[in-house]
Amino acid sequence: MNTTRMAYSDIKVIGFDADDTLWVNETFFREAEQQFANLLSPYETINKIDQELFKKEMDNLTLYGYGIKGFMLSMIESAIEISNGNISNQSIKQILSIGKDMLNKPVELLDGIEEVLQNLSTKYRLILCTKGDLLDQERKLKKSNLTQYFHHVEVMSEKKKEDYTKVLSHLDIAPREFLMVGNSLKSDILPLIDIGSQAIHIPFHTTWQHEKVDSNKLDSNQYLTLDSVQKLLDHL
Repeated sequence: MNTTRMAYSDIKVIGFDADDTLWVNETFFREAEQQFANLLSPYETINKIDQELFKKEMDNLTLYGYGIKGFMLSMIESAIEISNGNISNQSIKQILSIGKDMLNKPVELLDGIEEVLQNLSTKYRLILCTKGDLLDQERKLKKSNLTQYFHHVEVMSEKKKEDYTKVLSHLDIAPREFLMVGNSLKSDILPLIDIGSQAIHIPFHTTWQHEKVDSNKLDSNQYLTLDSVQKLLDHL
């Protein structure tokens, strides 16, 4: 794990990812996938159900975007296809309940995150850069009681380098003055390096398959990796 001290003297603005950086998220998707697989187990193996659901999610990303609602629709479509149209109305209702339960989950902050935001907000301008469903992200942010620490909140449909460039331009932030903190190498780290910004990677114990990156494409000398958010204060 690369923990080499890097120079952040030019940094004026720090962006934070939300899901699995501020609060727990991916864990709830893994639990929902297990419930879905158990529900469909009369029709197919658990492994095959997982594969088909992931494939359906990828096929639907351009239509539904990221988030729980798109996940719910992908579960329903997958259930119909896996069961060859034999899925019952009651099972469809159970799938909807799985999704609604996810939407009603309490917001579980990661250890130390509020202390870190409170400290950094006195020295830097903080912004939230997250992707997902707008209503769900707004709900979680409100429940988190972290809104007060952020100068700006941006819910993005994608997190590619052109998306970050657009946000920074809109907020009049020079790339060299921006640092991004997040758990996803694909979404929170590599795009920022590509546009000349800095990034700090704080891995979460569970990573969505879509967010995984080929290790051959990584150069850990270009970004800092920390094992907890509290350690940000040792570097900033």
